[in-house]
Amino acid sequence: MGQNAKQKEKTNVMRLLEQKKAAYTGHYYGDTGAVIGAEVAAALGTDPERMFKTLVTVGGSREHYVFLVPVARELDLKKAAKAVGEKSIEMIPQKELLPLTGYIHGGCSPVGMKKPFRTVIDGSAARFETVLFSAGKIGYQVEISLSELKKAIAFELDEIV
Repeated sequence: MGQNAKQKEKTNVMRLLEQKKAAYTGHYYGDTGAVIGAEVAAALGTDPERMFKTLVTVGGSREHYVFLVPVARELDLKKAAKAVGEKSIEMIPQKELLPLTGYIHGGCSPVGMKKPFRTVIDGSAARFETVLFSAGKIGYQVEISLSELKKAIAFELDEIV
């Protein structure tokens, strides 16, 4: 558990992981100018295939789903729909993100959303000892193993890119 030396503050995601006794490493990149995923990965010296973006979708049933895919890849909506048993899936409008999840675009994390949603992480995550994703605030990432993440949220792995 912990933070790197440049860490400015603890985010709610970090506090929640600590409450669940899930070991993680916090990373701060807020002073690098990095915005998009590949830039953030470069700023942190990380393989972009290990860094995941959190995407919130809605299915034909009007149920919401969360998908994590590598930052340089795109969610395959057909594969995503199949993974959760929906006929179709679409991204939610950006203006719905904050009221639905409590997070803003660019700072959305699968940990600590206003309510739990079914979460699917691309199966490529299983190739890595740890993966990174937003710590719930722009400028912050958490690095965690999938086994530690299981302590905090329920998720499944599937091929969704």
